[in-house]
Amino acid sequence: MLLTQPTRSLSDNGDWDTARPFRLLAVDDESNILAALRRLFRTQGYELLTADSGKAALALLEQEPVDLVISDMRMPEMNGAQFLTEVKRRWPDTIRILLTGYAEISSTIEAINKAQIHRYIAKPWDEQDLLDTLRQALEVKRLQRDNATLDSQLQRRNEELSVLNASLENKVQERTLALEQAMLLVEEANEQLKKSFLTSIRVFSNLIELREGKLAGHGRRVTELSRQVGKKLGLTEAELQDLTIASLLHDVGKLGLPDGLLDKPFASLTPEERSLYIKHPIKGQTALMALDSLEQAAAIIRSHHERHDGLGYPEQLSGESIPLGARILALVNDYDGLLNGTLLPRKFTRDEAMKAIRDGSGRRYHPTVVEAFQSIEDEPVADDATEACISSMSLEIGMVLARDLLSPAGTLLLAHDYVLTQRAIDRIQQFEEVEGCRLECFVQLIPETAPS
Repeated sequence: MLLTQPTRSLSDNGDWDTARPFRLLAVDDESNILAALRRLFRTQGYELLTADSGKAALALLEQEPVDLVISDMRMPEMNGAQFLTEVKRRWPDTIRILLTGYAEISSTIEAINKAQIHRYIAKPWDEQDLLDTLRQALEVKRLQRDNATLDSQLQRRNEELSVLNASLENKVQERTLALEQAMLLVEEANEQLKKSFLTSIRVFSNLIELREGKLAGHGRRVTELSRQVGKKLGLTEAELQDLTIASLLHDVGKLGLPDGLLDKPFASLTPEERSLYIKHPIKGQTALMALDSLEQAAAIIRSHHERHDGLGYPEQLSGESIPLGARILALVNDYDGLLNGTLLPRKFTRDEAMKAIRDGSGRRYHPTVVEAFQSIEDEPVADDATEACISSMSLEIGMVLARDLLSPAGTLLLAHDYVLTQRAIDRIQQFEEVEGCRLECFVQLIPETAPS
């Protein structure tokens, strides 16, 4: 017997309706027991369904989802233990509570073993104890509902992003195939999202660079050099983490700038364009404002165009008042910009770029940072034979990437230290087939087999 009309449990857009009350199902063949439960739950904000037998309750559950079932033990045809065992088999996420008398201990044990009930409550029950039990059980259900809502929202946002990508300008459409292939590998990274927060940051940096054309790989190169300088200057692991994130995301504030402006070297910008361009560090910090854990990285992004002599932007900070991470990022960012022609109208050689950095010591750049950077550039390249470059056809499950796996355009496909799976290997080979290219796959050598 159904005494309360059920309602929808999903909103019109497909999300779980977190606004609806929890739905309970009370099952008892005695109408006075069901009436007592209705009176008890009436003021608690629950939606109550009732059934006078296990068979009727199962039929009801086939129509609508229920958050919690509370069933009497002694009922004809199907007792409470048998009913709740069937609920567990068919609707395992539904919370199960048993009402039982002291004389029914053997049946209660059966319910505990087979139906895996959340709790059994002896009759006559204590009303406050019963309400407390339901509230505690439904708190877990509420968390599950919230997680389902977040998962649904994330899926919808990803779908919206795919639609947006399909409608971008022709220039972006030329890179759509590469982006789609990268996103296939991102799916693999998403499965390890909790384990690899930094990988997610690097993927987002990669997406930023897809819009910047000739700057592909800029964030990765700046990050690697910035970390080396930071280690040379004795930064802690936490400070290196902030510097790494800031280096990867330092151009996030440029996302709102026109395409034509991004294609011009800074020295060639008009006064109006410069006025617009120099706002991007503040916009970059603002974009990360909602993430408390990125506060220090955001501060580095805000100040990475300040100069040692106080002639930078946006606040004309000077000397030690500029965060150390920003001093490092400013130098390395300019160095890469000189090499790639984004700072001045022509590309510099490495020697020319290094001379420009030295000439800027004490004016544009902090002398200590210049000294640390110079020492890194002067270090010989180590040849310790701990890695090997192999073809994608030679990759095997369990191999570990020794370097970032990059597309020919310099976009990140998989981060170093990634443990290869068959799915990842298949997608690397698919990427090569679609793009008509061969990727450089650097993998770690097993110590015992590494050449001496």
